[in-house]
Amino acid sequence: MTQRTLVLLKPDAVRRALVGEIVSRIERKADWRITALELRTLDRATLETHYAEHVGRPFYEPLVEFMLSGPVVAMVVEGERVVEGVRTLTGPTDPIAAAPGSIRGDYGTIVRENLIHASDSEESAERELKIFFPGSF
Repeated sequence: MTQRTLVLLKPDAVRRALVGEIVSRIERKADWRITALELRTLDRATLETHYAEHVGRPFYEPLVEFMLSGPVVAMVVEGERVVEGVRTLTGPTDPIAAAPGSIRGDYGTIVRENLIHASDSEESAERELKIFFPGSF
């Protein structure tokens, strides 16, 4: 089943010059296509909307501050079971728990700065795509 998902390459991925490596991993996956890609600096309002479910949690404000610390690459990836597939390619949030071969397993250093965001469900993808690519979906 063809799906769309949001992928964000976070400020640490951009700072560490890992954008090309991560994008190439996504592009090499058969039947996946990047249909939108943009380097942008996010504003607080966008991040507050995106992370609304985490308001009040101890990691919320440090996460928002981290995401404001530099540009991100926002992209739309389409393909067969892409939501589940990109999450698998990404690996768990904790880079120590992430398997070698996953993006976080190979390049992650700490939990807060974990290189990449990928929508966790079709419903989340639909909501997140409207935040980052309004009018496109």
